[in-house]
Amino acid sequence: MTDSPAPTAQTNNTQTDSTQTNSTDATGKTLLQLTGIKKSYDQTEVLKDITLDIKHGEFLTLLGPSGCGKTTLLRLIAGFEQPSVGKIQLDGVQMAGLPADKRPVNTVFQQYALFPHMTVAQNVAYGLKIKKVPKAEIQTRVREMLAMVQMEHLANRRPQDLSGGQQQRVAIARAVINRPKLLLLDEPLSALDHKLRLQMQSELKRLQRELGITFVFVTHDQEEALSMSDRIAVMKDGTFQQIGTPIEIYETPANLFTAKFIGEANLFEAKVHGVYPDQPDRNGQITNGRIEVEVCEAQDHTTDAPHLRNLRRPDFANAVQVGDKVNLLLRPEDLRIYDPKDETHTGLLGRVIESNYKGSTLDSIIELENGHIIKASEFFDEEDPSFDYKMHEAVKVSWVDGWEWLLPNDTSTSDGTADDAAFNHAAAEAVTADTMRGPNAMQKDMD
Repeated sequence: MTDSPAPTAQTNNTQTDSTQTNSTDATGKTLLQLTGIKKSYDQTEVLKDITLDIKHGEFLTLLGPSGCGKTTLLRLIAGFEQPSVGKIQLDGVQMAGLPADKRPVNTVFQQYALFPHMTVAQNVAYGLKIKKVPKAEIQTRVREMLAMVQMEHLANRRPQDLSGGQQQRVAIARAVINRPKLLLLDEPLSALDHKLRLQMQSELKRLQRELGITFVFVTHDQEEALSMSDRIAVMKDGTFQQIGTPIEIYETPANLFTAKFIGEANLFEAKVHGVYPDQPDRNGQITNGRIEVEVCEAQDHTTDAPHLRNLRRPDFANAVQVGDKVNLLLRPEDLRIYDPKDETHTGLLGRVIESNYKGSTLDSIIELENGHIIKASEFFDEEDPSFDYKMHEAVKVSWVDGWEWLLPNDTSTSDGTADDAAFNHAAAEAVTADTMRGPNAMQKDMD
């Protein structure tokens, strides 16, 4: 058991709050502006006062559990639905009442909406042919897109002869080849196998950067959102829980829901012992206020002394008093595991109940003395023969001071969802703006 470095470097030694912020470091002007968007089906309100600015060239992900309203919001932007209240402005133009085929937007839905009478290459080329792009350029761009999605060898097949994953790749290529101002993607990688999914994540991000297209990406896959996005908007019950960069969302979640939904979270109960305001130092400079909390599970059994942590005062500290309960968040990679006889480190005593080798890391499930189950993730050290744990082995768990993240106590942290049934029915009809035409016209165009 060694003091190995954490798999992910932790830098959150200051407490910030990015809840309900639309700020971004992306350069350029705003491309898409959503203001006060609400949407109801019958008496069910599925979107509640959504306001968001998305910049030119930004990759923004709408992330949340099934039914949280993210697909509804995507459909409103595309023009397949109209908001009950609020405004949508795209590149300075109001979209109110404008149908999907009149918007400079392409959409890739979970249901592929490929034309069964066309080959793969014809499906991908269709939007360019409608725009009357020169034939030579169409052929070149189709070859590039098919190569990007590893489908060039299947260019002459028809959709019904492809697997679900292959059909999804064709749908992505068909949307991207048109180089729209805004590309909407509703979990487009969900049908792909793991290896190809990872490859397509990199390819989509590379293509987005090279073409400068703004992507709005819908997913419930947290790792996908963290690896691809410039910003993430976390949704629950039709509202934004937090908007920020992947680092902000993961390292400094705004509430318990976000902390639990993004990545894995170890939460410890803590009690407030003191809240101290900002104070001037001897040079007259204002120093950050502090909060002193007792980690309830970390009492020193030899002296019955409480285990106190003196941390930077969080933004929500004005709403708490001495004696109030708060939550102390630590990610698995923040934890350190030691021999319980190691007197150079203080920590929580427990026993290993599961240990999983994952190549670069060793992930351990530990049951503390009070029955609390936590997870630790350490870089695997193949040069240390003791760097492995037997079942039920006694251990001591600790962490680096300052890596804690405090969150207010909140009992409403279930995976809140809205009713998606009312709007999922239309997904099969959702095709790109360039393909909103009848089949006879499409066949005529291809002849």
